[in-house]
Amino acid sequence: MNTENNSAKGACPIARSLAVFGDAWSLLILRDAHAGLTRFDQFRKSLRIVPTMLTRRLASLTQEGLLEKHRYSETTREEYLLTEAGRDLLPVLFMLGEWGRRHRCEGQLSRIFDAGTGTEVRPVVIDEVTGQRIGTRPLRLEVPKV
Repeated sequence: MNTENNSAKGACPIARSLAVFGDAWSLLILRDAHAGLTRFDQFRKSLRIVPTMLTRRLASLTQEGLLEKHRYSETTREEYLLTEAGRDLLPVLFMLGEWGRRHRCEGQLSRIFDAGTGTEVRPVVIDEVTGQRIGTRPLRLEVPKV
């Protein structure tokens, strides 16, 4: 395995991204942030995560620029709000969920509906240039020469 290409500084954007949020807790925190949760206690209750782990993950997501802390009361209480980078992750979370729906679909699964139309959201990834769905045509990977 090419460890240089699979590192946070390598040429692979997937490896670089996983270095930021490649842990399940981080992705679940971001999922909950997209659902409107902002406070430590809300995340802890939703995820049933131990406080020390949650503190570390929130600090990491804040340091990486996916969340930002804001004071929400006269005390020292803070909330965590999505940044632009965090909001840009929503389609990725949707596609992870869709993959899970298709390949790990035992039992009842949560579903996402468009608030305006009431229709269920069924995400797909489309190449902006060709308009074609990703995964339906052969692709070629080009790795920059070092």
